Amino acid sequence: MRNIVLSFFLFFVSLASIAQTSSFYKKSDTLHLKRRNTIIITESLLAGGTLLALNQLWYKDYPRSNFHFTNDNSDWKQMEKAGHFMTSYYLGKMSMEALNWAGVSKKNQLIYGATFGFTFLTAVEVLDGFSKEWGASPGDILANAAGTGLLIGQELLWKEQRITVKYSFHQTSYAKLRPNTLGENFIQQALKDYNGQTYWLSANIWSFNKESNFPKWLNIALGYGADGMLYGETKTTNLLTQDPYRQFYLSLDLDLTKIKTKSKFLKSLFSVVNFIKIPAPTLEINTKGKIKFHYLYF
Repeated sequence: MRNIVLSFFLFFVSLASIAQTSSFYKKSDTLHLKRRNTIIITESLLAGGTLLALNQLWYKDYPRSNFHFTNDNSDWKQMEKAGHFMTSYYLGKMSMEALNWAGVSKKNQLIYGATFGFTFLTAVEVLDGFSKEWGASPGDILANAAGTGLLIGQELLWKEQRITVKYSFHQTSYAKLRPNTLGENFIQQALKDYNGQTYWLSANIWSFNKESNFPKWLNIALGYGADGMLYGETKTTNLLTQDPYRQFYLSLDLDLTKIKTKSKFLKSLFSVVNFIKIPAPTLEINTKGKIKFHYLYF
């Protein structure tokens, strides 16, 4: 389910970002019942339709079983969990901002909007639980909760998102060895090849000291990745002796939404792509005991 989760996230975050910057987007100062009901119906239909499609088009190709859990916490060096964390965060953020547009109270935005990512992804875990191929993953559920927790926690603490989750990707040589699993082209590999994915926590420096003259658009980012993986679990194959290891990164980043521009097109573009970590000079420390400096890390 790893590529489906990220695909679903990319689709929804793009829709939400475009809607926010269109001329139609203007926050209601009071509760706008028609807008609120439209949001509830739209999200229910999209989420319900997606779950129904997954159940009919995806899971039907695999044998069913009684509901069960599976421990996959060691697979892919927890990169899949990072994907769940990011997806839960952004689906909740999208839903919360949509309710804000409808004039819903902050309390209800957090209760019914920010939890949307966790609710939807937990429903996917239930489908996994009835599949003999997978099983519901407690680690996935915990990652979903963590993503939602980051969103809600910042709203309660600061009433804004000073730290956002971001994503970057570069192609690797591993996909050629297992294209069916890791992807046959760039788009598939961006969704499937964990060796090339990096997940970031990007903190806006200015937001922690708004009285300063520090550039509002400059962030500092901490990243996590892994390399050397052909399979979820570590094992030796005739293709390559796996030597998976973790990577930790320190880098600079940009908050594109804080760049001043009068262009509506640029505002829309910046909002859509802001979940992508901007390539920048990066320091890497990995579990092989090596320290690397990348002049420009993707």
